[in-house]
Amino acid sequence: MAKVKITETIIRDAHQSLIATRMTTPEILPALELLDKVGYHALEAWGGATFDSCLRFLKEDPWERLRAIRDKVKNTKLQMLFRGQNILGYRHYADDVVEYFVQKSIANGIDIIRIFDALNDKKNLVTAINATKKEKGHVQAAISYTVSPVHNNASFAQLAYELQEMGADSICIKDMAGLLKPYDAYALVKEIKEKISLPLELHTHYTSGVGSMTYLKAIEAGVDIVDTALSPLAMGTSQPPTEPLVATLAGTEYDTLISIENLNAATKYFNTLREEYLNSGLLDPSLLKVDINTLLYQVPGGMLSNLVSQLKQAGKSDKLMEVLEEVPRVRQDVGYPPLVTPSSQIVGTQAVFNIIGGERYKMLSKEFRALVKGEYGETPMPISEEFRKKIIGDETPVTGRPADALKPELDRLRGEITEYMEQDEDVLSYALFDRVAVDYFKHRRAVKYGLDEKNADFEKKIHTI
Repeated sequence: MAKVKITETIIRDAHQSLIATRMTTPEILPALELLDKVGYHALEAWGGATFDSCLRFLKEDPWERLRAIRDKVKNTKLQMLFRGQNILGYRHYADDVVEYFVQKSIANGIDIIRIFDALNDKKNLVTAINATKKEKGHVQAAISYTVSPVHNNASFAQLAYELQEMGADSICIKDMAGLLKPYDAYALVKEIKEKISLPLELHTHYTSGVGSMTYLKAIEAGVDIVDTALSPLAMGTSQPPTEPLVATLAGTEYDTLISIENLNAATKYFNTLREEYLNSGLLDPSLLKVDINTLLYQVPGGMLSNLVSQLKQAGKSDKLMEVLEEVPRVRQDVGYPPLVTPSSQIVGTQAVFNIIGGERYKMLSKEFRALVKGEYGETPMPISEEFRKKIIGDETPVTGRPADALKPELDRLRGEITEYMEQDEDVLSYALFDRVAVDYFKHRRAVKYGLDEKNADFEKKIHTI
């Protein structure tokens, strides 16, 4: 029996991190039987940004992608990333939507659901955890790792224990920004393992350059599973590479029992894709470099690319360093949230506004106001009343579970898209990405009936078919 298990991320987080989640289903399918033979603990195959990207950019049905993957993967568990009450979107959804999404994810082939909340607010995890248990899925409750004056190993270990008590089947340390350094990982894993009796998994990114060393020390401390990506789409803002870690552990007490020969077949396939991504410009070589600013400003790779893009659009690219220095200040003002979707986008955008606006908090995004009001949940440290009043005035802050204020949504949503629905899951696509989903539904119908969706008569034609 393997002493250390591997979750392979190449068909989810690796391409999300390096090529903006643009790997298509036809590109994924030929690799699946090769990956299925390797002996991985799991394939992270769905969730995160893949759902949005399928609909918005690839004109694919994410549910059909999941079914196609499940059809080819017979021996390995499929895992997805799930943002708690945010599901795969960017706001909180009503409980009936969360429960139905979990039900349909498992029905279509998911085995393990990694559930996290950007603020580590357990109230935002309850519905997703209970729904996964009800559907007989594996609950992997994740801790969003970060560094701040209010976060420490003892608090993370206590959170892990509380998640175990809530019904988790395993725990994941989710280091989305690559902030966890090797000796810190050793101490953190030791402390968490003393508090829980569940398998412990570690997820990190290579952005700061320490990822593989972090895994080695975590393994020595007793971590059970680590997330890696095959080398063609590893390192940089992606995960540490699979093959060197497997080779390093071979013949030791931590042996993964994975054969390098089996890995090579899949590596060769993805090497060909990598060359295509480089030639097309989809894979930017700059994303593969070590960026020590990650440790200084705690900005994940995806967040950094968003900041660069926002500044470029505003004609203020020269302000990047000022924005990076502003990010920790904004984060402090709003109670030190971990920087992961959606909090990373909210804090990052506000930092951009503060710098290019010439005055801090002169311009505010509606999402930033919602974060300060408590609509995303409870921040790790309370936000000062003075600052809260400055941002939301006399509005009453949300102090309970934000989703308690949301009415059931499913029936209303079904009624809004009756004309487009071809499968039960379509209501969930629409719930998360409304206009984007409708655009996809129109595209799907146009392809099905050989129509031009840009034609002015398109709507009229599809209603008569």
